[in-house]
Amino acid sequence: MDTKKYIEIFDELDNEDLADDRKPRTSGKHPKKISLAERLFVSKQDDSLGSFKFTYKAARFEEWWLLDSLGKFYEHKWISDVLRRVKGGKEASVYQCRAGDAVDSPLVAAKVYRPRSLRNLKNDQQYRTGRIELDSDGQRVKGERALKAIMQRTQYGEEVRHQSWISYEFQTLKTLYDAGADVPKPYAIEKNAILMGYIGDLNNAAPALHSVNLELAQAKSLFERVIHNLNILLANQRIHGDLSAYNILYFDGKISLIDFPQVVHPELNPQGWSIFQRDVTRVCDYFSAQGVQCDPRKLAADLWIAHGYKIGKDVDPQYLDAENPSDRYAWENQQKGK
Repeated sequence: MDTKKYIEIFDELDNEDLADDRKPRTSGKHPKKISLAERLFVSKQDDSLGSFKFTYKAARFEEWWLLDSLGKFYEHKWISDVLRRVKGGKEASVYQCRAGDAVDSPLVAAKVYRPRSLRNLKNDQQYRTGRIELDSDGQRVKGERALKAIMQRTQYGEEVRHQSWISYEFQTLKTLYDAGADVPKPYAIEKNAILMGYIGDLNNAAPALHSVNLELAQAKSLFERVIHNLNILLANQRIHGDLSAYNILYFDGKISLIDFPQVVHPELNPQGWSIFQRDVTRVCDYFSAQGVQCDPRKLAADLWIAHGYKIGKDVDPQYLDAENPSDRYAWENQQKGK
């Protein structure tokens, strides 16, 4: 496969150059180092998955990656067509798909993760701390070979960790959707992709909230809805980990929270409280710009204590609810126990 063409394909996917250490190095006509993704492409480029033909005009490598990642969804009638790519990113891309007979909606969204060797996750360990590794069924990875590979960070171990990252997103969507949160409905998971409800219509995908200007009354209403979702997250031992107006979709007057692979456990991750504060601060930054009065430090402390989690020492008690003695009592008792 032509190295230059390989690089051009991925420039087309995310509109930016691959990192230097990702590029195959060549000497003369023979490449010395070829990425795992390219080796996979060369070995499987003739695998057409039979009758799965889609409307979306993909680049050559992207077409194979979609066939490989979405083929099972097609075989099991979860999808019948891939219509277009609605979002690209360093970690994954999202595609609008026409639903198959097994789905109760005309459109679905397929989130397809990039090949593990081409993903750019610099600080994912801060989110993985305190989490067990999950397999594709959402079960704890127990096999001795897999656990040893994870510890040694072998190629196989990294593949297991990659699958776990995706599984956390799908399992979190299931948990939150069942709890009544404003998240896309999860349908199915495969090794590199998640299938979920599509937010938008045939012509337009729902925009991220950060690109929307709201009337004050509506902004207040949606802010309360975000707080409602934060409560559901904490009640189910989840912190989003990267929540902001960029990860909240807005469509037809409603919001939908998205992107959950980096979810954090409030107690098992030692940075849980700090990460939660950051989520709340980012949300408040957006809504403050829309005219909503909110104090992120106080709001974070109120929510955290209400769900019985131990609060960080760095929180000034002035940000607790002075009119709610139970909050201050809980906080003071927590400090005594530290």
